[in-house]
Amino acid sequence: MTSEELKSLKVDQTIDARGTACPGPLLEAKRGIAKVARGGIMEVLSSDEGTNQDIPLWCKKTGHEYLGNIEEAGYWRLFVKRTK
Repeated sequence: MTSEELKSLKVDQTIDARGTACPGPLLEAKRGIAKVARGGIMEVLSSDEGTNQDIPLWCKKTGHEYLGNIEEAGYWRLFVKRTK
C-alpha cells in the first residue's frame, strides 16, 4: 500500500510502543492483535528500527497481513490486518 493509502486506513487498535526496544514492540503487537476483530487493522507505533523487520516476519509466521509502514519524525507507524 502507498503511504497515502496507509494514512487513510481506519485503525481499530493502536499500540504505542515508542521508547521500548526489541522485543518490546513485537510483544505489545502480539498482545494487541487479540483485541482486534478479524479483518480489523492494528497500528503499531515504534521508535525501534528493528520493528520494521520483526512485524512483517511475525505476520508471515502467524498468517496476519502486513500492510506497510510510514516513517514519522523519530518513529514508525506499522499496519497489520488481522486475518484469523
